[in-house]
Amino acid sequence: MPKLSVIVPFYNVQQYASDTLVSLRANTRDDVEFILVDDCSTDATSDILARAERQLPGAVLVRHEKNGGLATARNTGIDTARGEYLTFLDGDDWLAPGYLPRLLAAAEELGCDFVRTDHVQCTGRARSIHRVPHGRRATVMNPREAILPADRSTSVDYAYAWAGIYHRRLVDRGLLHFTDGLRTAEDRPWIWNLHLRADTFAVVGLLGVYYRRGVASSLTQIGDVRQLDFIRAFDQVLEETARDPEADRLLPKAVRTYCAVMTHHLGSIERFEPAVARKLRSLCAAALRRMPQDVLAEVMDSMDVRRASVLRRARRRPVAAWTVAA
Repeated sequence: MPKLSVIVPFYNVQQYASDTLVSLRANTRDDVEFILVDDCSTDATSDILARAERQLPGAVLVRHEKNGGLATARNTGIDTARGEYLTFLDGDDWLAPGYLPRLLAAAEELGCDFVRTDHVQCTGRARSIHRVPHGRRATVMNPREAILPADRSTSVDYAYAWAGIYHRRLVDRGLLHFTDGLRTAEDRPWIWNLHLRADTFAVVGLLGVYYRRGVASSLTQIGDVRQLDFIRAFDQVLEETARDPEADRLLPKAVRTYCAVMTHHLGSIERFEPAVARKLRSLCAAALRRMPQDVLAEVMDSMDVRRASVLRRARRRPVAAWTVAA
């Protein structure tokens, strides 16, 4: 049984896949396996992965017959993985040499359900360090304690699945899988679920993941209908938080985060195709009306004037009949 499984989905990233795989080679160990998931790529990515299956020690290649999106590809990797610990990497990002042994050592020393790490964001040639918004380092805690306060960035806002390592007991408890089919914001209900239901976690000041921003094929750069899956993702966050015994305490944070992401998309609506922009407005109006109105009112009163105005205008918009039916 491998000590660590590294799950790496790939989809049409021929420009970056070789660099990603080189970085994996610089992290090989006898007890590490690399689960390479080809999410039905249509470019040269598939050929690159076929070579990697032969040349990368510990590589296991899994191919999808149809494109399922990042959440589904990660789930395939989780179902294939045999390691005591699991971690993730995206097919256009890379790792520092020797990072995985250090990550595994931190997880084994702390002995908790999951460990979160900082990362380096790369935009062109620019590099910037992004840290988990959690002050206590190398300290095992109840993950619920890291959800609040509502008006500040906390660990649930740092939703990157690849910025951490996760013990297999989370898989056994049904906590590590993603919502199948979510094409964006798939990390959001996932990280909330971990913080609500896992028993222990910790944060360590370990750098080694390089996150590539500004990739033209990334969904964060594309204004098509797939971007609207953030509505479904955050609806799931709200539904699960509302069922929680501490819903009264936690819902303001969930609503505020949902509203912040919503205002981000509405504030850059010109990047969407016209039909998608109309759908976005209607979906946002319907979502705002579904939220607990007393909590929403408190959240909007506490936000800056610009963002609160965006939300109030959105809530007043007519809602399409298909939106209500959905």
